Amino acid sequence: IRRFPERKFTLDDFTDAPTAALLTNAVRQRRNIVVSGAASAGKTSLINVLASTIAHSERIVTLEDTVELQLQHPHVVRLECRDATPDGVGAIGLDQLLRVALRLRPDRLVVGEVRGTEAIQLMHALNTGHHGSLATVHANSAHDAVTRLAALVVQAAPAWSLDAAVAHVRRAIDVVVHVARAADGVRSVVDIVHLRS
Repeated sequence: IRRFPERKFTLDDFTDAPTAALLTNAVRQRRNIVVSGAASAGKTSLINVLASTIAHSERIVTLEDTVELQLQHPHVVRLECRDATPDGVGAIGLDQLLRVALRLRPDRLVVGEVRGTEAIQLMHALNTGHHGSLATVHANSAHDAVTRLAALVVQAAPAWSLDAAVAHVRRAIDVVVHVARAADGVRSVVDIVHLRS
């Protein structure tokens, strides 16, 4: 069972004031941001905080395997994956949700976690004008996040070389923010990598 904290986090819970200002500006400047980290590092919590800085006039479409995002925003469309049912109703995966989301005229896409072949659809979307989107990915570091996303792209498109996939990811993503949980349970931003200026 996933329990959510009653208190709402702020950027100050994750980092110092200058870094918080940097991240807020990145969201407001519509940079595509990926938050990386290990399991339970605080990726979803940080995405919630970053999304809270998005202007209320913008339309956000969230895509999740299991609903975990708790965006306090007036204009959110939530899409969730579905498993196949015993009576023949087919599964709906993140790759299908991405295709649907692009038809909903989103100002921002927020993807709970990129973990499969949907990575190539997301990179295509981010490379074709969907600026200011947010996503999370499991990775050991900010640099590893790029390699992990590229590997997921190759998984979906085996004819691509890893170098071509890395280049595609680097064109799609502006900033990777890596979060980690310390031994005392405190979650914080430990690295920020700018992939594009």
